[in-house]
Amino acid sequence: MATAVGHADPPTTIDPDPPARPTPAATPPAPAAPSWDLDGLYLWLGPTGAAGRLMDSWDSTFGAHIAVVRVREQALIGAIGASLGASRWTTRGGARIWLDALIGTRIGRMIGITAGPILELPELKHPEFGGSVGLWAFVGVAPYIRVGVLREFGSFVELGIHVSLPALRDRD
Repeated sequence: MATAVGHADPPTTIDPDPPARPTPAATPPAPAAPSWDLDGLYLWLGPTGAAGRLMDSWDSTFGAHIAVVRVREQALIGAIGASLGASRWTTRGGARIWLDALIGTRIGRMIGITAGPILELPELKHPEFGGSVGLWAFVGVAPYIRVGVLREFGSFVELGIHVSLPALRDRD
């Protein structure tokens, strides 16, 4: 009679953990920038409201704007950028579109000037081109005054406020 002796292989061990890293990561995490440092490149979005006098009557406008601004609080030119906006007249109808260059400096608060073209879009007339200059201050919101001239409508004045909400920020 023949007998066979069987031999079993030793049990296999399964280790679900990956092998340990031989050295720590090469770059340590960057320290967070201080919250008081506002320097950087911003994309601001927000509503705009104003009261304007055009063609011997006052009316209000409501709309929105987008601005790209580089801020350097301690520099002589503390803010430089551009703003594009549109608003609608509440009583007389029609709308206004503007594109302004802006520049500002810090005198206690950030204050500055704007200048650029305006396109007035009346409801029952052809569009009117013009230009404007303005003065603004940043105090959490940005109140402004703008004066300008439209080709056929003549001069205008506008007192308003921009609420600039930072949508993106790129720190330098």
